Amino acid sequence: MQNGAAVEDCPQDHESADDSAAWIRQVRQSIRDADTDFFRVSPVRYWADFLLSLVAAYTATAAYLTLPFGTWPQLLAFPVAAFWLYRLGSLIHEVCHLGQHEMPLFKGAWNLLAGVMTLTPSPFFTRHHRDHHSQRFYGTPEDPEYVANCLESGNLASLLGYTAYVLVFPLLVFLRFLLTPLSFLHPSLREWTLTRASSLTFNRLYERKLTPADRRAILAVEVPCFLRAAMIPLLVVVGLNHWTRIPMLYALAVATVVLNQLRQLADHHFEGDGSRVDLASHIMDSCNFTRSDPLTLLFFPFSIRFHALHHLFPSLPYHNLKKAHAHLVATLPADSPYLQLDRPGWWSVAKRTIFGPAAVAASG
Repeated sequence: MQNGAAVEDCPQDHESADDSAAWIRQVRQSIRDADTDFFRVSPVRYWADFLLSLVAAYTATAAYLTLPFGTWPQLLAFPVAAFWLYRLGSLIHEVCHLGQHEMPLFKGAWNLLAGVMTLTPSPFFTRHHRDHHSQRFYGTPEDPEYVANCLESGNLASLLGYTAYVLVFPLLVFLRFLLTPLSFLHPSLREWTLTRASSLTFNRLYERKLTPADRRAILAVEVPCFLRAAMIPLLVVVGLNHWTRIPMLYALAVATVVLNQLRQLADHHFEGDGSRVDLASHIMDSCNFTRSDPLTLLFFPFSIRFHALHHLFPSLPYHNLKKAHAHLVATLPADSPYLQLDRPGWWSVAKRTIFGPAAVAASG
């Protein structure tokens, strides 16, 4: 099996042929018949994207934090740092889709140099992201990444609440790691921390199902993340950093979270009613963005703009999504529903998620 470990980690990939629409079977057959092994991971590509993003993100961040406050160079460094930190953080998605024993050095390096330093280690993302791909959870209240569980389209109060949560989310993540030692005071508090406060999700009702491996992975990153979080106020207290370092870091964290949440508004159409759906409905609820408009390129790094294709093949490496899509366009019949998944651009979907289909139709 191609990249079997990674496929095994994604429950959707086990959807039987009898449960799939004919056009999905046709898409899968086309990928299987291709001369190219689209499932082959390129370690060179992963490392190159990681190191480029790491150097650019930390260089721009250092400039933002150390240049004279309020000067034009410092103000210009802020959006550059936010963009590259967002791009670096987006690789957490690629880390979680690698097979269990695939590229362990890369996973370790990403967590040590990026995950811990930005307080977004992959064990706090992997499980819930795979639940999002699960046919059992997709689009239901148990889906941790389905925006409709957090934002009601066209509801101003819901939009304001969602915006407020974006603003407070970096503080919650920081406190989660800073207060880690307190979670060991009582077994029930520890269990609540693991199941309800150990996932980087906006779905506040999401309850994580833990395996023994999950518990070990969380514990392994909690200590370095606690030390990282504690160093932020400690360096201010001992006088090595000015107190303004804390709001500056907060502003940078909010900017990267905003970029991520703006992207999520257009990953899917979010037209589900909370009930379980079949695989065909799952894929038709997802979007591909093949055009190179600036906002789509900004919000979808590493070709994850081929999001419907990614949900069809979660173990397909990000660097092969564009090539696999081109192969499908060239080989599928013109009436294939797959070809209808392409959307004009990020805003064409995001505006429906924010304002609702009725409001969008009325305005245009």
